[in-house]
Amino acid sequence: MTERVARDHELLDLLDSHQGVSFEGEVFRIVREGTDPLQGYPAKARWDPGTFDVLYTSLEREGALEEIHFHLAQQPVFPSRLRSSLHGIGVRTQRTLKLADLEAVRGLGVSAETYASLTYERTQDIGDAAAFLGFDGILAPSARWRCHNLIVFCERFTPADLTVLDTEHVDWDTWRRARARK
Repeated sequence: MTERVARDHELLDLLDSHQGVSFEGEVFRIVREGTDPLQGYPAKARWDPGTFDVLYTSLEREGALEEIHFHLAQQPVFPSRLRSSLHGIGVRTQRTLKLADLEAVRGLGVSAETYASLTYERTQDIGDAAAFLGFDGILAPSARWRCHNLIVFCERFTPADLTVLDTEHVDWDTWRRARARK
């Protein structure tokens, strides 16, 4: 069993001063082919400590591709047999913690210089505190592309809040060749 550490009271006060924003629009998510794109899981990634289900999405198609490609490229050999699907998802949030830019992230104790790294302790604390305070997700700058990502806290959503709009196969080899030409 994991020992629970007390939440940072200063962080809770900082986040509690945020009203939250609503968001309605299309976001993009990549999952392994055949996986339900609306199925969350405790990713233990940048904005979740692994104690609740989340969906990591991006407000831009290219942002989703860059995010997943970055993580796949961390493996010793890029997975050649992986079949991925890119999904457009319609989402409606009510009270999302919006971190407009890296300055807002820095104001919560995250180093802008290491934001793109795999150092997640402080951002996971922020995600945990935001979920505890009743936010339904976090809208934050992507570490990989010039856009925002929307991290959805699954327990705060009903099926009517999330809808798959479209799906396309991702050919990583073709995408990487096109990316190299840019």
